[in-house]
Amino acid sequence: MLSIFKKKIIVPHIKLSGVIGNVGKFKQGIDFSGQEEIISKAFSVKKAPCVAITINSPGGSPVQSHLIYSFIRQHAKKSKKKVIVFAEDVAASGGYLIACAGDEIYANSSSIIGSIGVIYSSFGFTELIKKIGIERRVHTAGKNKSTLDPFLDEKKEDIERLKNIQLDLHKDFINVVEKSRSSKLKNAEVELFSGEFWSGRKAKELGLIDEIGNASQVLKDKFGEDVIIKKFEKSKSWLSRKLSSSNYNIDQLANILEERSVWQKYGL
Repeated sequence: MLSIFKKKIIVPHIKLSGVIGNVGKFKQGIDFSGQEEIISKAFSVKKAPCVAITINSPGGSPVQSHLIYSFIRQHAKKSKKKVIVFAEDVAASGGYLIACAGDEIYANSSSIIGSIGVIYSSFGFTELIKKIGIERRVHTAGKNKSTLDPFLDEKKEDIERLKNIQLDLHKDFINVVEKSRSSKLKNAEVELFSGEFWSGRKAKELGLIDEIGNASQVLKDKFGEDVIIKKFEKSKSWLSRKLSSSNYNIDQLANILEERSVWQKYGL
């Protein structure tokens, strides 16, 4: 009789999917302001033994990634709840940084994991505007205000300045990974922080994740078949759904193409 009245275990489950920070006009990706309330609600579930987080992201803004990572860790410490992270298709770059908020990280054997690095990309149009007879005129207050203008020739000092910033960001990323994974990282000939990415199976060998597994099965194995997995996920507003289902304008198409270019780096 007692088993009938036994309370079932509830595990809050947050799902983070999309490009980080670069979310376009209708907030379709991941940013801190859009996830803050959801994360807080998930950690507020009383007597939950842990909070599960599924992430499917090729990365994006390092700032938004750090904000979400830090916010999750703050709540985990305050609530004394364990965080279990599950990577789906990809947890790369900023996506992997957020995954490092987990006390345990799981992935599919075919997931894409890693890409611990920093990238900046743009185009140069100096020859094009010369060819079509356009003169670029730039007037600034501050000699470095036109740094990396795509319509001006690159300057050595601009590139060096950018590189220094990238090295600082990369160092911050490495610190997060080393703090999170600590002794779990394996000593290997592979350079973990080169920006390379690996399959889930190889990532397990390198210590970037703990085990191969999916959210539903792992949580049932840990907390029993009767565990209740309560989903916490950002929902689209009525206006967002309405506009996203209508014909695309140029801005929407540009956002989609930019987001797709990030995903396609990992073959997705």
